[in-house]
Amino acid sequence: MKTARIYQRPKNAMQSGRARTDLWMLEFEPQKPQEADPLTGWNGGGDTSNQVRIGFPTLEAAKEYAEREGYAFHVVPAPARKLKLQAYADNFR
Repeated sequence: MKTARIYQRPKNAMQSGRARTDLWMLEFEPQKPQEADPLTGWNGGGDTSNQVRIGFPTLEAAKEYAEREGYAFHVVPAPARKLKLQAYADNFR
């Protein structure tokens, strides 16, 4: 049985906007560990299900999909937002 992880998309660290952070993603856990290729040394394997990411508008929609398809899943809660309140005058203290 495939195991899925459901999480809310985090904010992009390279930009200040919060676009598409309201989406919930379903991502499959790897079935077996990746192995190093003896020729190149790159990690790889035959399991391609960890490349699949499905987006949903709500948490309930993601849960319904996982239950309908028979996947075991766990929900990773979104981290709490930390507001850094700062004034321009703080630069001169």
